[in-house]
Amino acid sequence: MPFGPRLNRTLRAFIERQKLFFVATAAPDGQVNLSPKGADSLRIISDTHIRWLNLSGSGNETAGHLRKSPRMTLMFCAFEGDALILRVYGSATTLHPRDPGWTAAAADFLEMAGTRQIFDLTIDRVQTSCGTGVPVMAFQGDRVDTELVPYFEDLGPDGVDAFWRRKNTETIDGFPTGLFED
Repeated sequence: MPFGPRLNRTLRAFIERQKLFFVATAAPDGQVNLSPKGADSLRIISDTHIRWLNLSGSGNETAGHLRKSPRMTLMFCAFEGDALILRVYGSATTLHPRDPGWTAAAADFLEMAGTRQIFDLTIDRVQTSCGTGVPVMAFQGDRVDTELVPYFEDLGPDGVDAFWRRKNTETIDGFPTGLFED
């Protein structure tokens, strides 16, 4: 289980090949959140900085947790090829469309209906492990393009706003997510 302070060329290439990653956050109290993420939503800015675009979903735990504690872990697993697990530990901040810097950060991503936040992760540590317990699976397609984005396109801006107000303003523990705060 080698540890290091940053990504290197090999780990960057590994991340760029992955179709799926997991994000984990936790407030000092309440539930731990672990969510799968996909699509073309992650960018490696440098060996110590990752940025990912967060699309709308049924909850908004990550944003609420980061308001309480900046800790974030990303995990990448090799489902094809050589076995490997990579964990990236660090501190993250949330960027909303209303925030200074949003336009520049969002320029790194394709526009997608339902875009909610961008998370900036400053890497403190990376860890690799063998990954031989992870099954080998083949990628068949991305539901973001066929289900998630079309759903939010059909809702339109007012419908997305209503969806967020109904489902994304608080975590399951009642922590505010900051989605509509100035």
